[in-house]
Amino acid sequence: MSMVASSRSEYESRMHRVVEYIDHQLDQALDLDTLAQVAHFSPFHFHRLFTAWMGETLGDYMRRRRVEVAAMRLAAQPRLTVLNGALSVGFGSAEAFARAFKSRFGCSPTVWRTQQSTPRRANSKPGQVDSKMSQAPATPSAEHEASLTSNMETLMNVKLIDRQPVTVAYLRHLGPYGEAIALFWQSTYYPWAVMNNLLEQPRYGISYDDPSITAAEQCRYDACVEIAPDFVVSGGAFRTTIPGGKYAVLRFSGTGERVVDAWTALLREWLPSSGLQLDARPCFEYYPTDAMCDPQTGAFECDVCIPVVPL
Repeated sequence: MSMVASSRSEYESRMHRVVEYIDHQLDQALDLDTLAQVAHFSPFHFHRLFTAWMGETLGDYMRRRRVEVAAMRLAAQPRLTVLNGALSVGFGSAEAFARAFKSRFGCSPTVWRTQQSTPRRANSKPGQVDSKMSQAPATPSAEHEASLTSNMETLMNVKLIDRQPVTVAYLRHLGPYGEAIALFWQSTYYPWAVMNNLLEQPRYGISYDDPSITAAEQCRYDACVEIAPDFVVSGGAFRTTIPGGKYAVLRFSGTGERVVDAWTALLREWLPSSGLQLDARPCFEYYPTDAMCDPQTGAFECDVCIPVVPL
């Protein structure tokens, strides 16, 4: 790797580290000095570097992420009050949250939540859980045909499990989800995995953002693979840990279009009645080494996993 490429990779790694830290600590007071220390940059220069790299100021980024995460929680957790939703992402009052929310979405949190719960027509804008569509390295396939009956049958298969933390290497895609993610697995992840002899390792797909909330060009997705502790990450990949703890897990088998229904069932139907809620850990799709994937039909298997804690 050239000196220029190595230097750029180090900058990118540090920015990934600080963004990950912010996402995990949204309910805490986040000051410039602490974040600069996480990124290993001088506090004097960090704010300018962050703005240049991310395309938005540090304050704007944290405000946007707090509002967007709160919006996702309000949609997925009907019993979550607006005040508790605000407090869960670091706002000191419902009034401050309402102002920031209206500035971002053009309406109050209550009105927005009501709009999200209204049934969508077939041609309406993709909803909250569509952010999870086509995470698998499978090609887009048959037209979506899920029904309420199949969703309810799916709900019976939800299991609560305790997962151990796992170290992964990941390649990040920045931009729209959907077909672009399948292409990213095929054209970017696969050659990298071949080069690093990782094709037989378990994989994970992590969508950090919801495209109905976050602008498409700002949506982040990581194609991840389990690695040994001594694995040397290279080739544009980075290292992180997927946190352990309690997860609700739903086994999915079908095409990329149908996986949307699995996420809908889990987040919109099962979770509100479970006595549990989401926390700051990311949701992900887990692809075991023995998971089926048929490139001819686009069908695949995975575990849809959401982190849960008591309500």
